[in-house]
Parts: sequence; structure tokens; C-alpha cells
Amino acid sequence: MFEIRNGEREYAFLNDKTNQQQNRYGKDIQLVDENNPLKGKSLNINGDASIGDNPNRYKQHGFHFTADNCIGCHACEAACSEKNDNPAHIAFRSVGYVEGGTYPAFKRLNISMACNHCDNPVCLKGCPTRAYTKFAEYGAVLQDPDICFGCGYCTWVCPYNAPQLDPVKGQVSKCNMCVDRLEVGLKPACVSACLGNALNFGVIENTPENREQVKTEIPGFPTTDITNPNIRFQQTKTLPKEMTRTDSMAVKYHQDNNKGIFKPVVDRKKRLTRQWNLRKLRSREDPLVVFTLVSQAVVGAFLLMFLGAKAGLLPMQQAVNSGAYMPMLFIMLGIEAVALFLSTMHLGKPHRFYRAFNNLRYSPVSREVAGIAVFINSLGGHFLFSMFDVEILKIAAEIFGYAALISGPIALYFMHKIYRIKARPYWDHWQVLTAFYGNMLTMGGLLVGLIFVPVFMSMDMPVIALLNMVATVMLTGLVIEAIGHVFHARDLNRSGREGSVSYYEQITTFGKTYFTRNVLLAVNIIALLLLGLMSSESALALTIWGLIAISVLVSAIVSRALFYVLVVSTTMPGAFFWKNKGFEEHARESGLAEMPQVGVVPDVH
Repeated sequence: MFEIRNGEREYAFLNDKTNQQQNRYGKDIQLVDENNPLKGKSLNINGDASIGDNPNRYKQHGFHFTADNCIGCHACEAACSEKNDNPAHIAFRSVGYVEGGTYPAFKRLNISMACNHCDNPVCLKGCPTRAYTKFAEYGAVLQDPDICFGCGYCTWVCPYNAPQLDPVKGQVSKCNMCVDRLEVGLKPACVSACLGNALNFGVIENTPENREQVKTEIPGFPTTDITNPNIRFQQTKTLPKEMTRTDSMAVKYHQDNNKGIFKPVVDRKKRLTRQWNLRKLRSREDPLVVFTLVSQAVVGAFLLMFLGAKAGLLPMQQAVNSGAYMPMLFIMLGIEAVALFLSTMHLGKPHRFYRAFNNLRYSPVSREVAGIAVFINSLGGHFLFSMFDVEILKIAAEIFGYAALISGPIALYFMHKIYRIKARPYWDHWQVLTAFYGNMLTMGGLLVGLIFVPVFMSMDMPVIALLNMVATVMLTGLVIEAIGHVFHARDLNRSGREGSVSYYEQITTFGKTYFTRNVLLAVNIIALLLLGLMSSESALALTIWGLIAISVLVSAIVSRALFYVLVVSTTMPGAFFWKNKGFEEHARESGLAEMPQVGVVPDVH
């Protein structure tokens, strides 16, 4: 338990005399009834079996932030970091700001934000290791860093940048509501340290003393319908119609004349000029670029060969019956194993990879891992039993083949579900599914062609039928992908909010790269049409095939890299130096990151 110091001030103690029955989302504030067996349980804080005597222990608590009072002193940050012994690059609570107007009517609005201990904690549902728990005590959403294996998925799904991925320790941690202080009747450390009396804390929906508002919105705060956060605001001072961020994110907030709510819109910080920025295509998610593309290629290649042979398509029957089929399966297993290795090493704690199966009920990450595991093991079983010319083993090979046939597309569906995140509008679109399934056909066909065209030629077998079939499959995949891209760009441009910001970055920061990707996509479709129409084997057909192979591979890699770097999350505003991606990049390039006090780690895991 937290030890109360002598002479603790009255403002540091919880003071909720009356409470409402329900919050504004229609949820009960009383989290368990009087007869619930959960009541009277200890939180075992630091091994202490004591139980707090707070009469509101089983009611949902939350923060109240009075923006009018915040002076941006960062005392709340310092108190939080001191209590939790955080390094300089980790902050459970951070203060950012937005600003607007011009001198002398310039206005700045500071925002202090930590975990909001939401009614619908998406971090809890998304975490594959089940490191999160929402407790009946105070409604606190707590996370256990020791269970976490550092995938960072909770940092993707949280709209408020609450979970913090430590690239040094390889694990996530976050605000724990200072439950050890709550148990002895004290407010969280950040609240007690606030100099301007901007932060308060108590049972949710209660209006703190000398306050009149308990709003759920404030300029810079993401929409509440994603998680139903337990934080309330007061902001009474008049603000300009438009508030901008000082960090590098191209987002500003414009006031809706009808509702008076500030909504995120595009801040055209750069001219509408196209740039390449090929260096910026590299990101922490590079292993996932490889993993997703390879997995889709392997699934697509197996579907084409196995299903094509069963359907009586001559080129696929020839491929499956040739001596190259077993080496082909071995190659597929090998490159998928490499992709899985890269994906595993992408974790903060790779040796804890087995924990990925812990949350099959809720987490799309767990389901994707399970789907890929079933597919790769089915493919391995098919390969293993196909090596033997024994009837019963041939039957086993067939069974495993059908298992891989079914589990492969299902695994890719679960893979796509990982990215359907409301906090990342660029990803939350059906185009992700068309991109993944389109790539399954395109990259699968490419893989089959790259292996079997040389094999057929070495065996003096005609390749034009194989090329036509591969071209048809790849063409179908590219068309599916292209349709998704067209509607995705249109919908992003119309949607407003962070989706439009991603579109703006797409046509400016990466404009030339994006344009080149689209040109390659169109050229590849035309070239595959020409290849599919050819009826005789020729040097021209093989030349076109070679160029298509290179072009499709380059296009797929660039497209998938753009997929990861263009996403703009509904995160809280940062400051000029703090929580600013632009400054973080500058710090790493200039060497400032070598100074621990800067709060930027030199290398990102």
C-alpha cells in the first residue's frame, strides 16, 4: 500500500459524497453489486494483501481536466514518472497543446492526458497475451508488463496514446490509475501534483468542486465512440474557430458551427507538391512488410497449385506431377519460416512468442497467429507425407493439403482484421481485404511462375499455357487490388478527420512514390493482358514475363511499405519537442538522441 505522508493536504484526498447511478454512455457506475463474490478481494499491490476501505471502491472512477487552468508546467508528468520510475523516453501522462489565433488574440490550449480507463478498453481486447485486465475496483484498466511480449498492438488500437512501448525493455506499460494511492484514499500522483488545479479525480460524472462542466470533448481529443473513455473536461474560455498542432502531424481542429465541437481536418503544412521520400518508407514495421507479403504469396501459390491440379488445369497438373513440386513446397515452407522468424524478432520479447495464442476469444493478433500456424503446419504435413509412395500416407497428404487450402485464406482474413482499427482510419477500410487477397493471387501467381517457368523450359516443356494461366491469376489479383485502391483514395478524401490527413500525406510527402506505384499497377495490368493473349511461346513473351516479375515485386513492396508509413492515428497532440515524430527523427539524425534527457531513444526496436 502507498504510505500517506504526514501533513498530507486535503486536496490530495478523494472526496466523492454523492454519486450518479449511470454514466453518459448508459453504463452502471457501480461495477459490482453488493452480493458479488468479487467484493472484498485484495488487489495484492506489491504483495500487500490489505483491502482499502474506500466506500466507492467498486465504482468507476475517472479524471477531470479543466483546460482553462492548465499552465503547461508538466508537474503532472514529472510526478507520474517519478512515482513509476519511468525513464526519460517513457511518459504515462504527457502534456501537449494546440494553438490558434494571431497576436494579440493568440490562444493556446494545453491538454494533459494519460490512460482514460475506458468502459470499452480496446487495448484489453486487442492484446494477444492478455496482459490487460479491467478491474471492478475503481474501474481501473491495468496492464502487466511481465506478461507483455512487446508486439505493440495496444499502441495501435488506443486512440489516446496511453500504452507506451519501451523499445529498450521490449515491453508495454501504462498508467495504472495509482490504485495503491486510491486504496488509502489518495488521488493519483499527477492530480496531487497539479499546480493549477487543472486535474481532478473521482467517481465518474461527478462535477468537482468549483467546476460547472463535465464535457466529453475538447479540441485535440479524439472521438469518444471508440472506447467510451472515463475522462471529463471543462473548457469555458472562447477559442478561435481553428486550432493547430505544433507537432509534425498535419492535423488541425476546426469548429463545427452547428455543434460547436472541434473536428480534426487536414493542416496543409506543406505545399501540394509531390515528393519521393524513399528513405521514409523504412519503418519499425519493416518485418511486417516482409511477413504479410510472403505469407500472402505462399498461400496464393499453394492455392493455385493444389486447387488448379484438382480442377484439372493442365499446367498445374504438370507442375504438381513434376519433380519440382516437392522442392517448390520446401521453398515455400522455407521462405514462410524466414518471414515468421522476422515477425517474431519484431517482438520486444521474441522468446515469449508462444503467448500470442492467449487471447483467441478477442484478439485478431491471436487469431492471425493461430491461422498462420494451422496453415504452415498443414502445408508441412502435406509436404512430409507427399514424400512417401504409400497409399495411406498419400491420403494423409491429401487431408493436410485440403487443410492448408482452407486455413490459408482464413488466416489472411484474420490478418486483415488486425488492421481494421477505428483509431487508424487509413486502415479501417475494406481496401485492406482487397489488398491482402489481391496480393495473395498476384504474389502467389508470381511465385509459381518464377519457379516453374524455368523448370518447364529446362524440361523442354511448353510454357505458354503456364504463362497464360499465371497471367490470368495475377491479373485478377491486380484488378482486385486496383479497385480497392480507387475506392480507398476516394473515401479517404471525402471522409475528413485523420483519413483525409493520410490521403494528404499520400499525395505530398510520398506523392511521387504513390504516383509511381499507381503507374506500375496500371502497366502491370496491361502487360499481363498482353501476356495472357499470347498464344505462342516466344522470346517476347518471356521478356514480358521477366519485366512483369520485377515490376510486380517492386510495386508490391512499395505499396505495402506505404501501407504502414501513411497511417495517421487519432492520437493526442504533442508539443514542439515532446511526443513529436518530427523532432524524434531530427534527434536521431543529429545525435541529440544520444542524450538520455532528450527523451528519444537512439534506435527504435
